[in-house]
Amino acid sequence: MEPLRIGVLGAARISDNAILKPAHETGARLVAVAARDPQRAREFAENGRIERVLDSYQAVIDDPEVEVVYNPLPNGLHGPWNLRAVEAGKHVLTEKPYASNTDEARRVRDAAAAAGVHVVEAFHYRYHPVQLRMIELAGSGEIGDVTYVEARMLMPPPPSGDPRWIADLAGGSLMDVGCYAVHGIRDLGPLLGGEPTVTRASAGEVPGYPGVDAWLAGDLSYPNGVTAHLESSMTHGVWDFSLRIVGSLGEAYAPAFVLPQTDSRVIVTVGTDQRVEELPTRSTYAYQLEAMARLVREGVPMVTDADDAVRTMETIDALYAAAGRAPHPTSTI
Repeated sequence: MEPLRIGVLGAARISDNAILKPAHETGARLVAVAARDPQRAREFAENGRIERVLDSYQAVIDDPEVEVVYNPLPNGLHGPWNLRAVEAGKHVLTEKPYASNTDEARRVRDAAAAAGVHVVEAFHYRYHPVQLRMIELAGSGEIGDVTYVEARMLMPPPPSGDPRWIADLAGGSLMDVGCYAVHGIRDLGPLLGGEPTVTRASAGEVPGYPGVDAWLAGDLSYPNGVTAHLESSMTHGVWDFSLRIVGSLGEAYAPAFVLPQTDSRVIVTVGTDQRVEELPTRSTYAYQLEAMARLVREGVPMVTDADDAVRTMETIDALYAAAGRAPHPTSTI
């Protein structure tokens, strides 16, 4: 396939693993980048082997050689810049969350459909063999009928001043890491009767960061009656990015389902027997970028498409509502 031609908005830390390394691995072209700090943009381009530095995000979007815009900006800027890229007729690979709230996610989805372009939410874990194996185990009967699902996305506190602590930038544990737990639970819906609904939630803040959920926990129920529980936190002592699927005969457990490049085990327990499956440690982001190339070049659909993104935002907003919190407001550029 002809290599994807990618433009990068900003010089975010996540970009190194999320787009630069996978682009070099898969043969995609990194055409252009822009950042608020021109010197940082130049250093970022040199270190990441990006072809040229432009003077604004809009210039990257408008560059005629750029066909896919990668958006790793702070959460509150995802929706507005996704819309700008769509208006320019560009495909988008956007870091999660897709937008600040459900209404904004729907606007992005509808604009993309009208423009005939794809806006993909970067739930990269979904394309890795670990998550594919967890789905397979849930549906194969090996652990019996699924009775319970638990997803945990817990991390130590980000540094003070980090955008994840800023309410106006759609910060918070649910938006930053908890959305993976939401998606991991939603991902099992086709096996359990459909989309899960939120039954209860609670959340809390820490001093100095008003309007930001430092932690959130919630319960959900699938249409067939199976229950799920999620936890997200930016105040935890250790990292815990795990997914557990419990069945009538046993369980499947992935200790790092979101980052299997750090721990690719799937632990299967049936009765008194337990085995550990070691799956590939190749980066989730490389699998995702290959899927993006197949989408753009061959029309092969991706699971994390615009409709999927809207459903995830609906669940996020429902969790906030159940916890007595308002959805994040729509940002402007």
